[in-house]
Amino acid sequence: MDKAVYSLLAGGLIVSCQALPEEPLFSSYIMSRMAYAAMEGGAAGIRANSISDIHEIKNTVDLPIIGIIKQKYKGFETVITPTITEVTALVSEGVDIIALDCTRRLHPDGHKLEDFIMEIRSKFPDQLFMADCSIYEEGMLAARLGIDFIGTTLSGYTHYTRNAVLPNLELIKRLSSDSGKPVIAEGGIKTPEQLKEAFKAGAWAAVVGSAITRPREITRDFITGAKCRTGGKTDKRERQSDER
Repeated sequence: MDKAVYSLLAGGLIVSCQALPEEPLFSSYIMSRMAYAAMEGGAAGIRANSISDIHEIKNTVDLPIIGIIKQKYKGFETVITPTITEVTALVSEGVDIIALDCTRRLHPDGHKLEDFIMEIRSKFPDQLFMADCSIYEEGMLAARLGIDFIGTTLSGYTHYTRNAVLPNLELIKRLSSDSGKPVIAEGGIKTPEQLKEAFKAGAWAAVVGSAITRPREITRDFITGAKCRTGGKTDKRERQSDER
């Protein structure tokens, strides 16, 4: 394991700076400024999606980057760095850690998780990898197969974990206790109190995204929580977004 990356991330907050094409902040430049703001706020690392965003962020901040490529393949549910093609692109870009879907779902290249991990480990033996998991068994399997970091990223986002309460503190606790790997808490952490609870559960580091870097969703949470009036312009934008 890269000791420098390990020491920089251990016990720290990793801020996820991502925006999809249908979102208002979709721009590599904007994501780089988000990352810069997070760095100034004390973030230990950045999680980012796509080669263009990662490249821009690398030129803007001097922090470890967890890189992913979200790529949809027809007929498959896995989206986060699902094939060797995306892994190769991220290795070429030079990200510190590559996160990938390590759920039990089939990968688009027809590989089961075990085969996929064996392939990437064989081809890129010196690259650090993070397993995005949804259940205990997936995290334990990824750990046994040699993945460097175990994440709770996909708890609540697979069809068999949709009823999970987030953040999934029990999953964090069990994987931290049993996997023998650094566990990165991710998913549903919306407040400093929840972040503190994740660390108390045994998290080695934690990722927070929407609660920091997605102002549209944060605005909606405030409006919904306070049951206040929704502005007409917001309604119009939402209708346009739904039509895309």
